[in-house]
Amino acid sequence: MKLDVTHTDKAVSASEPSANSDLASGEPSSGSERVDETQLNSKLEESSLTEKAKTVKKKSQELRPNRVRQYRIESMMSKAELARRANLSVLTIDRLEKGFGCRMHTKRKILEALGLSLADRVRVFGEEEE
Repeated sequence: MKLDVTHTDKAVSASEPSANSDLASGEPSSGSERVDETQLNSKLEESSLTEKAKTVKKKSQELRPNRVRQYRIESMMSKAELARRANLSVLTIDRLEKGFGCRMHTKRKILEALGLSLADRVRVFGEEEE
């Protein structure tokens, strides 16, 4: 099966004015200037928001050394056992031992599950948070 395609459009010669004559001359029209400025402003705003988000994400994902693994091993407890006693997931224990941060409530649960007092939190989790 063959398709017969014919073009009825005539070629535009160099002497005829085109719809994009402003663009062809290198001078943008006033309408495109506004669009370009708007696009530029939105891109700048987006990039500054992206940088702020990256900074916040980096701070929240900074690894904070702690001694949870050390105390868990000294108590002869597996990650699963600590998670069960603290009513947390094994994934949470694993992430915490790798140095990821957690909420104060989670730290309290871990200290209680390890049989430690709340005063021991600085020894286990390091520096006090501001």
